Amino acid sequence: MKLEYVLPNEIEARSFEIIAQELPHEISEEIRPIVMRVIHTTADFDYLDQLCFSKDAVRIALDTIRQGAVFLTDTNMARAGINQSALQKMNCEALCYMADAGIAKTAQQNATTRAAAAVDRAAQLGKPVIYAVGNAPTALLRLHHHILQKTFIPALVIGVPVGFVNVVQSKECIMETDVPYIIAKGRKGGSNVAAAICNALLYMAGGR
Repeated sequence: MKLEYVLPNEIEARSFEIIAQELPHEISEEIRPIVMRVIHTTADFDYLDQLCFSKDAVRIALDTIRQGAVFLTDTNMARAGINQSALQKMNCEALCYMADAGIAKTAQQNATTRAAAAVDRAAQLGKPVIYAVGNAPTALLRLHHHILQKTFIPALVIGVPVGFVNVVQSKECIMETDVPYIIAKGRKGGSNVAAAICNALLYMAGGR
């Protein structure tokens, strides 16, 4: 087997070239960088059809980022995967409350999950929030509750939790609201997918 030697700084560019060559159909220019980066992260072309975007979601997300957004994630893995240089360049920050002792205590007192308690904490920020969920459907369900009650309206919800219990249903709940969203239909997703979408948006906004 003949291997092609690719320099480290060329690997990403070459990967995107391969993805573009293997796409089974075209993608609109508006969402292309996001879909391509998710495929690059997962090597899974199913996301070409599984990623759903509400009307004007990308434009609204880019405007929010350029105004200095807070990215809230439901895992520290997703937060760590968001490009720090891009965040700094765009005057944004990434937060995750899941390891906060106060969140664990609140969740225990209210007989809920830490993910749901973290959403309640985020509702108190008073800043433009892009909420990226890659693991916990209960975070999406709590977001849905706040949206219906008009107590917390994120600028964008990235809903890509992975799994089997309430995953599909929680995504569908967000898609039924008027809040801008990027959702991965079905059971697929994960913290890496959430971070990939955040990075794609940051880069599109001018963070790279």
